[in-house]
Order: sequence, then C-alpha cells, then structure tokens
Amino acid sequence: MRYQQWRLMLLRIHRGSPSSHYQVTSISTRSISSLLHTRSRPGSPPQQSRDLSRLRSPITTPRSFSSSSEPAVKEKSASEATVIDIFTRLTSEDEIKRELESSYIALTQDLALKVLRKLESNPDVAKRFFKWVKEENHLTSKSYNMMLRILGGNGLVDEFWGLVSSMNRKGHGLSANVRDKVGDKFQKDGLLSDYVRLRKLFPLDPLDGSPESVCVRVCKVVENGEWSDDVEKRIKDLNVEFGSGLVKMILESLDEEPRKALLFFRWVDESGLFKHDEKTYNAVARVLGKEKFLDRFQNVVGEMRSAGYDVEMETYVTVSKRFWQSKLVKEAVDLFEVALESSTDSNRPSSHCLSLLLKRIVTAEVMDVELFKRAVEAYTKNDNNVLTDGLMKSVLKSLTSADRVAESNEVLKAMKKGGYLPSSDLQSVIASGIGRKGKKDEGDELVDFMEESGKKLDDKAMASLVVGYCDSGDLKKASASFERMVGKEGVVSSNADYAFEELVHAYCNKNQVRDACKLLCAHVKQNQLKPRHSTYKCLVRNLLTKKVAIEGGFEEALSLLPMMKDHGFPPFVDPFMFYFSKTGKSSEAYSFLKAVTSYHFPSISVVTRVFETMMKSARHSEAHDLLSLCPDYIRNDPDVLELFYSMKPSESAAEEPLAASS
Repeated sequence: MRYQQWRLMLLRIHRGSPSSHYQVTSISTRSISSLLHTRSRPGSPPQQSRDLSRLRSPITTPRSFSSSSEPAVKEKSASEATVIDIFTRLTSEDEIKRELESSYIALTQDLALKVLRKLESNPDVAKRFFKWVKEENHLTSKSYNMMLRILGGNGLVDEFWGLVSSMNRKGHGLSANVRDKVGDKFQKDGLLSDYVRLRKLFPLDPLDGSPESVCVRVCKVVENGEWSDDVEKRIKDLNVEFGSGLVKMILESLDEEPRKALLFFRWVDESGLFKHDEKTYNAVARVLGKEKFLDRFQNVVGEMRSAGYDVEMETYVTVSKRFWQSKLVKEAVDLFEVALESSTDSNRPSSHCLSLLLKRIVTAEVMDVELFKRAVEAYTKNDNNVLTDGLMKSVLKSLTSADRVAESNEVLKAMKKGGYLPSSDLQSVIASGIGRKGKKDEGDELVDFMEESGKKLDDKAMASLVVGYCDSGDLKKASASFERMVGKEGVVSSNADYAFEELVHAYCNKNQVRDACKLLCAHVKQNQLKPRHSTYKCLVRNLLTKKVAIEGGFEEALSLLPMMKDHGFPPFVDPFMFYFSKTGKSSEAYSFLKAVTSYHFPSISVVTRVFETMMKSARHSEAHDLLSLCPDYIRNDPDVLELFYSMKPSESAAEEPLAASS
C-alpha cells in the first residue's frame, strides 16, 4: 500500500506543471530506484514491477520527450517577456538588477538579441536595455546592428551615428540588412546627406548610376586628400553631369569638412560645369554656418543676396541654432535681418523665430539693448508683422530667469517703436517684478513711460507695484508708490483697498503698526480711502498687543472704531476683550464702551461681556471700578448685579456692588 502511494505521487508530479516536470526528470535513475527500493516490500506483484520500470526511465518514452520540450520553449518566451516588462516599468539600475535576480534571469547574448528584436518599435526601452546589457556583457555584432536598426528606423539620427562610431572602435561592422532598412528610412525622411554618409560605409557598385552613388564617388575623391589639380582631374574623369540636386547633395555630404565643401563649391562653378542656384547657395551656407568659418559664411550669404536668392528657412533655422550655441548673438541678429528680406513669406522668420531670438538676447552674458531694438525694428518693418502680449510674456519670463527684471523698461521702449504697448495683465506682471526687486527708479520710470505713451499705468498694475515693494520689504518705496497711486486729486481706484491692505501688513511685519495707523487715518481723511474690514482688524489686533498698547496703541485702536462704523463695518471688539482680560484699566474699558456705540452708552449685553471678561481673569477690582463709572441704569440692572454676585471671589467675600442712591 505504501509503495502504491509513492507511485501515484510521482506520476502526478510527472504530469503536472513544467517546473515540477523538470524537477522530476532531473533526478537520476539511481536516485529513483533507491527511493523506491526503500519503500517497496519483497514479493511485489508483476504489475508493480512494470510500474517501477517506467518510473526508472521516464524521459526515454516518446511522450516524455514531447512533454519536456514544450515547456522549454515556453520558458524562453516567458524570459523575454519578463525582461521587457522589467525594463519597461523600471529605470533605476538597482531596481532592475533586483528584479532580474529575483526572476532568475541571466542576460545571455542570445537572449539580449531576441529582446532587442521585440523592442524594435519601442526605442526608449530598447536604449535602456541596450545600455544595461552593454555594460554587463560583451555584445555581439548582431546586437549592435539590431540596436542601429532600432535607432535609425525610429528617426534617432544623431544617436544612430554615435553608435556607429562606437561600433567602429570596437571592431564591429554595419550589416547590409541594417544599411538597406535605415537607408530607406533616411531617403523617406529626406535625409539625403545621412543616406550618402551611410552608403560611404560600403563598397560602391561601379554600375550604379544613381545620384546617391555618384555623390559618394565625388565625395570620396574630395575627401581623399588636399585639394589639387589631380583632385579636379579625377572628378572630371568621373564624367558627372552636375545638376542642382546632385551638387546640393555633395555639399551637404561634405558638412564635416566645410573648407573642402567651399573649394568644391567654387570649383564646380568656375570650371563651367554648373551654375549655382538658390538651393546650392543655401546648401553651402548651411555647411559654412559655423563659428570657425564665419567670414566665409557671411561672404557666401552676401553673394547669394546679390544674385537675388533668398536665405531659405532651413538655412536660417540650422545656422541660427549654431550661432546661439556659440553665443554669437550679434551674428544671429544679422542673419535674422537678412532672412527677413526674403522675397517669399515661407522663407521669412516667423513670430516664433523672433521670440527665440529676443529671448537669447535678453539672456546673453551681456544684454545688448541695441541688438534687441534691431531685431524688433527688422521684424516690424513689414506692416503685417505685429508684436503681441504672448511675445512680451515669453521675453519677460527670460528676463526673470536671467534676473534682469530691471531691464523691462528698456524692452518696453524697444517694443513701443514696433507699435506695442502691454495689456493690463502684463503691466501688472512687469510692475510686480520691478517692485519685488525693490527698483524704485525703474518703478517710477514704468509709470512715466505709460503716461508718456498716453495710456496711464492702470490701477491693477499700480497695486502690483505697491505689493511688489511690500514683498521686497521696502516700506518707503511702497508708501511712495501708493501715494502716487491715489493721486493728488484724491481719486481712489478700485484696487487701492487691496494695495493698502498689503501695505498695512508690511508695516505690521516690520513692527511699525502705529505708523500704519497714522497712514490709514491720513489717507481716509485726505484721499477718501475706504480700507477693507480685514485691514481694520489687522491694525486693531496689532495695536492691542501688550507692548504697543502700553506705548499708545490702545488709544489709536480706539480711534479706529468710529471710522469702522462710518465705513459700514461692525466694530471689531475681540482684541479689546483680550486686552481687558490682561492689562486694561477701568478707565480704558469705560472709554471703549463710549466709543463702541453711536449712542450715549452701549447695550447691556456689551457691558456685561466686558465685566465678565475682567472677572473671569480675576480682575474684580477693575470690574468694580468700571461699574462705578457706568450710568445708574447699568449699575442697577438685575443681570449686572447677578453677574457680580455669581462671580465674586471665592477666597474672601466680595465687596457688594454699589447701587445708585434713590
């Protein structure tokens, strides 16, 4: 019976999952025999012996062979899928390493190639995987070529050529399959110079008369040595019929050797083999548009314009980027001016081009305002080109990033010549930036500039200027700007209450609350300012702090109560209650009760609250003194008398409140 149980268990494992199957088949026949021997009894039946025979050699039967090969294929597919999943989800090298180890996956060269093939349409994951495997293993030429196919096929041209160089250093060559696949992509995308460069890596077919092959032959002659009569003769011996497209392709293919490109450009024209046109002029201009060949670039552009040809948009974009990278700002402006003179709209720089140029100017090591003016003037010379808020906004962002907000006025002046004045929102942005930098002169200049333009700096922008100075902590400039905001006529803008509240907060933060109170009283009286309720509250709260109140803050806080009532706000009494619970005198409490109402004396509820506040803080003596100052109807009120009786001191009998004599 015991033997039968073991036999059934082993058979179940054998027919179970692939992983369990491998565990069983990996056990030696000797081990199984030994195991069964220890579990069997003498005299086992014949059927039992036949079962033992099958168990001793499970992998020799056709069925066993079939079941062992299928899981192996599945396991390999699962490994590829797991690797792809890991590199898709994770970017951290440590996390990737842990996941691979926990999945028991060894990245062999064969597995790496299979994974790359499945990642052909996912270049980002492929690059991450390739980098990892390259650092961990010595990759084969097939894997390098597969990665080239992925890069080239997905239009990652620069990375493609970078990997080609890396392969060459390691002794790997480019396969014909990759050449054809990537070459088709280059041609489809119009990357003819890259296509020609790719073709140079392979032996030429002497019978191939395609323009690309001819281009490769000419370039090989030009690149083979210094320019000479022999080079010229060898080119002529090729019996090439030079056309615009072919010459353009040759020049672009010589991009890495601008000097030889220019020599070929001159020779092919002077030899009478070809007359240059707009396309070939632009091709050589793109090749020469580099810092080291600046003089020759400018000469070619001058010749091109004299011949009546335009600077093409492709030339402008390509060369401008190089100039910016080399910090050739003046040269970039020169090119911008020339490009704007093009005869067709498609070749003229757009507003986006202007925006990029202006941003480069304002973020240069030294901001040249004259170059800024030149660029704006060149662009707006054509009446169809107008300057927009969007353009100004992008320039302002660059000024801010370069910490040159103070130059905003110079920018505005330059753009004003192009017919531009900022909108209300942008005025606020500019004013706020100037204020935060504490630039009073620039703030005044901004206000003057707008007034001279016949368009006063609007209320919102003036408020932003005040708030900006508050943020910088310059109360003097903030106050002066607010004075200018309300104006001599006393006409208060709709944004004045907001600006003034920020000004009050700034004074309070500098522990100058009494100065803020004086400022409020002056503006209310002279300029008809109507502060916000929250502004009054802020002042009252700060005036009644212990130190300020002792120095006269209580009287000033008290003076704000009638003003609050005049402006339609309820009196803010909470800070007064707190003050009376701590240090307030009975005479001060009486003054508060007189000031808090427009009548002779406030209601019983207000008076009772003051009494209760004092007595809860064990200030019974001050409460009795205050009661003695109150009118008769307060002193004889039953609720007041009950309050004093119920809250009398517990340690000794309280003095009975004095009722008014009859």
